[in-house]
Amino acid sequence: MGTGGLSKTRLDRMHAVMAGYVERGEVPGIVALVSRRGEVHVDALGTKAVGGDPVRRDTIFRIASMTKPITAAAAMILVEEYTLRLDDPVDRLLPELADRRVLKRIDGPLDDTVPANRPITVRDLLTLRMGFGTVMAPPGTYPIQVAVSEQRLGGDGPPRPATTPATDEWIRRLGALPLMHQPGEKWMYHTGIDVLGILIARASGQPLETFLAERIFEPLGMTDTGFSVPAAKLDRLATSYVADPETGALQVFDEPEGGGWSRPPAFPSGGGGLVSTANDYLAFCQMMLNKGRYGRERILSRPSVELMTTDHVTPEQRSEAGIFFGDHGSWGFGCEVIIRRDDLATVPGRFGWTGGLGTSGYSDPAEELAGILLTQRAMDSPGPPGVFRDFWTSAYQAIDD
Repeated sequence: MGTGGLSKTRLDRMHAVMAGYVERGEVPGIVALVSRRGEVHVDALGTKAVGGDPVRRDTIFRIASMTKPITAAAAMILVEEYTLRLDDPVDRLLPELADRRVLKRIDGPLDDTVPANRPITVRDLLTLRMGFGTVMAPPGTYPIQVAVSEQRLGGDGPPRPATTPATDEWIRRLGALPLMHQPGEKWMYHTGIDVLGILIARASGQPLETFLAERIFEPLGMTDTGFSVPAAKLDRLATSYVADPETGALQVFDEPEGGGWSRPPAFPSGGGGLVSTANDYLAFCQMMLNKGRYGRERILSRPSVELMTTDHVTPEQRSEAGIFFGDHGSWGFGCEVIIRRDDLATVPGRFGWTGGLGTSGYSDPAEELAGILLTQRAMDSPGPPGVFRDFWTSAYQAIDD
């Protein structure tokens, strides 16, 4: 046993079960990292592309919605500096979202609306309760879904940075559509954090990528994290895959050369646009575990981290979002918060999130543990795939104290 309270023998089980996913061809490559009390265990298995070069610890992955906790942390920096206030309307800085109209029914025509009861607030964005987001119905079922798709606002399927309109045009298009629900009424996935990223840029007077780099990435030493990959590092970026829904065969979704992350995007998505490595994301997780401090750097205050990792949604909102949370999860500011224990790894107080392109990252204050799983196979549904579940079981069964 090392100083971190992780059993080497039991960590060997993690290697074996992760290797099985690679050998069966379910994922081309994996980086699995578990950190506890200063002891870090990393497994890098498989290849960056099918039949390609080996995955290494420093392989770069598209972390998709694991971007959300980082964007939320950036917003809290501005809250601490009085630039943003949680319950202030966002339309002061985002006039495109002023005077909202709301659909009478989510399946109704776009012109059948009522006035919003109140403005959208910063808190609504952080808690994903702005009244607009992913609709849990087959694409194209409702008129609002058709409009979202036609306007290229995202929300259905993996992020495609090469096809999204530029930031100001994106928010203009969003503002031209009605809300799906009244602000604060429902939990709706994703869109609120994209809007939050735009708000951060306007509030700080800097592009989102610049603010994140100066206030989070550079202080934490996250040298490989950003919204695109420089040409000199493209050989370290894994190829991204989706599974054919009929055959299960892996199909290329995004390649390093000429792909969506090979150049800066027109719209840096605060909800899902970052690439990162296991080491970089561990620095962010460790900062959050340390209540806002990393080495000599203080990124956030302890109260801000505690606020971010507190459950902020109602039981009814949580129940309606059950496909995302199961019976054990809820939502804080930009991250899931575990509120009930129902298996080995669902420890109350554990927080983090997954990425739809095949990644998972959580921190557990009670166990002083952080875990990061990076793969390049996109999730087939909001529920966690087997490789996620087995990784987290492996991490927790290795605790030895």
